[in-house]
Amino acid sequence: MARTTTGRDRDRVHHQPDIARAATLIADPSRARMLKALSDGRALPAGLLAAEAGVSAATASAHLGKLVEARMVSVESAGRCRYYRLADPEISLALEALAVIAPPLPVTSLRESSTAGALRRSRTCYDHLAGRLGVGLLESLLEGGLLAGHDGTHRPDEAVRDGASGYGRDVDYRLTGTGRRALARFGVDLTRLPPRRPLIRYCVDWSEQRHHLAGAVGAALTARLFELRWLRHGSSPRVVHLTEAGADGLAGTFGLRPAD
Repeated sequence: MARTTTGRDRDRVHHQPDIARAATLIADPSRARMLKALSDGRALPAGLLAAEAGVSAATASAHLGKLVEARMVSVESAGRCRYYRLADPEISLALEALAVIAPPLPVTSLRESSTAGALRRSRTCYDHLAGRLGVGLLESLLEGGLLAGHDGTHRPDEAVRDGASGYGRDVDYRLTGTGRRALARFGVDLTRLPPRRPLIRYCVDWSEQRHHLAGAVGAALTARLFELRWLRHGSSPRVVHLTEAGADGLAGTFGLRPAD
């Protein structure tokens, strides 16, 4: 099936990308915090984003207006509230890639320390699982023969960042027959996944410096974990927690036994 060309796609075809403008928008610390908060794919209210960025409601509104104008963020109204979400999942992938090379932010409070630890343990990267838990899930799928094609190791000197294959597509991860049957038993119907989204992709996990599973399969697996209540959202954006049922379920289903 031919891919439908969107207005954004046409802009990319006919114009050089304005990397400097995108970098300037992300470079502001308040906007960067808002974009990171939105990186779990959910729509969040302006008040929560202001709190995450540590700015006033008026300042947050100005920042969000710039992000909406640049088509990095979209906005929707529900009654008197306005909710914001990333306009494209590729923005989340770009932020995750930048985080791989970014220096760590200084930790200035117990809350920041707790949040940083929780993000490293288990978080969402747009609509799929990341952190130690996400990396561990990919490793378990490889060890169990559900996936093949690579070992989950990030090798910067070999990774393709541009060209025809592109970042996240240069490694030939693929589902095996065993993997397809196991996913079907787990409740993931491969025939219902978005046909235009790559089945298997990876992200380089910024905290673990290894691969975690993205693509349609990564999103479907994560959605199923929430559906079974094996995962639950934390109090901070992107943070997720493995439940007791989830720990038992992941061990029994995929042989994954998180250390913590």
